[in-house]
Amino acid sequence: MSEERKVLLVVEDDEGLQRQLKWAYDGYEVVCASDRAGAIDALRAHEPAVVTLDLGLPPDPDGTDEGFATLAEILRIKPHTKVIVATGHGARESATRAIAMGAYDFYKKPVDIDELGLIVARAFHLHEIEEDNRRLETGAAETVLGSIITAAPEMLKVARTIERVASADVAVMLLGASGTGKELLARAVHEKSGRKGEFFAINCAATPENLLEAELFGYERGAFTGAVKSNVGKIELAQGGTLFLDEVGDIPLPLQVKLLRFLQERVIERIGGRQPIAVDTRIVCATHQDLEAMIGDGRFREDLYYRLAEIVVKIPSLAERTGDAVLLARHFVNRFGRELNPGVQSLSPDAIEAIDAYAWPGNVRELENRIKRAVIMTDSKSVTAADLDLQAATDVGEDVLPINLRAAREIADRRAIRQAMSRTDNNISGAAKLLGISRPTLYDLLKQYRLSA
Repeated sequence: MSEERKVLLVVEDDEGLQRQLKWAYDGYEVVCASDRAGAIDALRAHEPAVVTLDLGLPPDPDGTDEGFATLAEILRIKPHTKVIVATGHGARESATRAIAMGAYDFYKKPVDIDELGLIVARAFHLHEIEEDNRRLETGAAETVLGSIITAAPEMLKVARTIERVASADVAVMLLGASGTGKELLARAVHEKSGRKGEFFAINCAATPENLLEAELFGYERGAFTGAVKSNVGKIELAQGGTLFLDEVGDIPLPLQVKLLRFLQERVIERIGGRQPIAVDTRIVCATHQDLEAMIGDGRFREDLYYRLAEIVVKIPSLAERTGDAVLLARHFVNRFGRELNPGVQSLSPDAIEAIDAYAWPGNVRELENRIKRAVIMTDSKSVTAADLDLQAATDVGEDVLPINLRAAREIADRRAIRQAMSRTDNNISGAAKLLGISRPTLYDLLKQYRLSA
């Protein structure tokens, strides 16, 4: 933005004032329009960052209806535009209404060029900062660990932990509910580790108990009925690489003993074999179960737990990842739209509201599946809440009470701000309008609660 000439659109039906403003703003590329149609044409053609708008436009130059209609259309087409409205008679009422609609600021007629110049300069500066923030957020969301899409502080903290432990020769345990992306994170550990071998994964819950030992350790020919040839197990296949044990809590106790021996001695024996085989394989495991409770019940070995859990990383649910549900939904719409239904391009406002309000018990996997199905089935350009089989819900549960009134207000404020920012795609003016507060008040709250703008 700073290297490009800044475009200012002046919407004013007084040609003399047009010339005056164009002369006054020599540092900008000034484009003028005299009515709503001309303003919208100029908006589409030049994409100005800032617009000054006289509310008294033809065919009703003595009223404000045409000006407000122009303001609404500008913000609908290009919601990040900073619109500064001019007000004459009834200035306070018109200014208040314009700000409530999403205008950036206002100035009174007759025009004070110096005063308006300061407002315009500030608007360009703020627009540039917001554009930079949007670019940074988009970039971070696409590049975390190479494959994790997030802008949530909760998930960014997990990513930083993964980056720190990946190169260390330690066993990593990922704790999280189903669908939170445990295998993606396990792959990230492997890719960041620098290990030259391959990545292998096995779901211990999905593999029958009588086959799990053979899958892990392999077997020799004749070890059991049907073993017509020797077979290499996953631990051995991952030599020099990483083996991901998903749902490690489902490993039966007898097999836990054999896995513990491998972790202690770094050797295995295939089923039916007598020759120890040295293996350099890193183990990353995951579970959604409470292993400490299972240890207390005698269903999981404590010594194995401490071998597997040298580093424990807790993965937040999608509901705990601030703003990520809408961010991921947009990503999936773009991806599946390209792959499965090119006519689908976006999420409707009611879909964004529903996605933000839903608890996502199936986490990212559920969100991905719902979006994929909706993209395939919809006949419109935008995925709606109905396409997702969701309903917008705004009620906040009261089953968990905060410790005091201040904490209750902070919880409510944070939730409302996150929802407003998500629904307006981080547009400060739009979010402030939804919340019924001024932009400065919203900026103060963002700073107070350490929320990203």
